[in-house]
Amino acid sequence: MKRIIFSFLIVVAGLSGFSQQHELGIMGGVSYYIGDLNPYGHFMQAKPAAGLMYRYNMNSRMAIRLHALFGSLQAADSVILYNENRNLSFRSPLMEFGAQYELSYYKFKIGHDKDFFTPYLFVGASFFKFNPQGNYKGDWYNLQSLGTEGQGTTAYPDRSPYNLAGFAIPFGVGFKVGIGSSTVLGIEWGMRKTFTDYIDDVSTTYADPTVLMSQNTEVAAALADPSDDSEIDRTGFQRGNSATKDWYSFAGLTLTFKIKDKSDSCPGGSKRRDSFKAKYLRILKNESSIL
Repeated sequence: MKRIIFSFLIVVAGLSGFSQQHELGIMGGVSYYIGDLNPYGHFMQAKPAAGLMYRYNMNSRMAIRLHALFGSLQAADSVILYNENRNLSFRSPLMEFGAQYELSYYKFKIGHDKDFFTPYLFVGASFFKFNPQGNYKGDWYNLQSLGTEGQGTTAYPDRSPYNLAGFAIPFGVGFKVGIGSSTVLGIEWGMRKTFTDYIDDVSTTYADPTVLMSQNTEVAAALADPSDDSEIDRTGFQRGNSATKDWYSFAGLTLTFKIKDKSDSCPGGSKRRDSFKAKYLRILKNESSIL
């Protein structure tokens, strides 16, 4: 056991031999949604998105990232021809906070003449907030509070109002290149697997419009079934696919700047730090050989 512990400490000390670099910057691009109102069309009806990000480089190939992303999502059946008659649509603000693990294909070091570019993969976890809205006679209404699928009515006791926040699994690919001694420019595309089917307010079957009219509102009934032939009673017919969850994506550019270590700006600071690490490694190796 002691040998394992000392071996682990030697590995950690070896990783710390890499000049630990912190980056802070911005991200900008587009966000888009995949779900019942847009099942396959990547980048369709994409909206601007932007945010802040922080990257901690553990070594030349691995990094941990934190980010805050702000954007919006939207979709409309009028764009998807085979669902045009259903005529559902929505828009939603999007706010996401996440952490990701980044693995570079090549070694990458900021300001290095050789290891200055690499493709990378990333995966992580995020918390996001949304609020789908629908348009009725020129005004926008929050769909969750309307209960368009019968939520909150006595006729559908099994349908509770859905949460406007949830967790997601972000994953994707990117490419980054170092510019000068302290700047990194990247481009990336990533998907978010969510665990909700209500980013678009569409999931299950049509609710009885008379119930919506009497227990919710006229607006709820109108937005639940805005089809051109809404006089047809669709109660119980499929409105969405509850077997699949909604997804969303961010694609765009990242621009980060290295936060310089104080020791980098102090004469001899970097050498003293490297000397200490080398001495620490020798001690660990000696202790390990004794055990």
